[in-house]
Amino acid sequence: MARAFADKVRELAAQYPESRSAVMPGLRLAQEDHGGWLPPEALLEVADALDLTPGYVKGVATFYDMFHLEPVGRRLVEVCTNICCGLRGAQDVLAAFESELGVEPGETTADGAFTLRAVECIGGCDRPTVVAIDDRHRFNVSAADVPQILQELRND
Repeated sequence: MARAFADKVRELAAQYPESRSAVMPGLRLAQEDHGGWLPPEALLEVADALDLTPGYVKGVATFYDMFHLEPVGRRLVEVCTNICCGLRGAQDVLAAFESELGVEPGETTADGAFTLRAVECIGGCDRPTVVAIDDRHRFNVSAADVPQILQELRND
């Protein structure tokens, strides 16, 4: 384990009454350090730094949607499919991304550029359908918007 990483996690843990309270921030740091996902060694690094069991850390990582246990593409496209977005065309938006990217939710394009995910509530229920791209939200997205969104991302 890299000492600098362990020190960062312990520094975070010092802000909480119990070390396990820092497991989510620790996982977030580990995910950033490991290129956007959490390989098994990252879970062990967090567990060691916080003096927790690897099983506990993995349990947290598998529960929350924002942690990725598989590699993701350079761009992460997440389409909210919860009820508000569902009523405003989320399935059509998701299908448009599938068609344009040639992948299904949970898959990454062959070139590693995009990972597409269908997720529950992103927190923009007042402006559905919400699409998060690399944690930046786009609101009121329709299926017709998808080609332009992908063009912008490819040109970026």
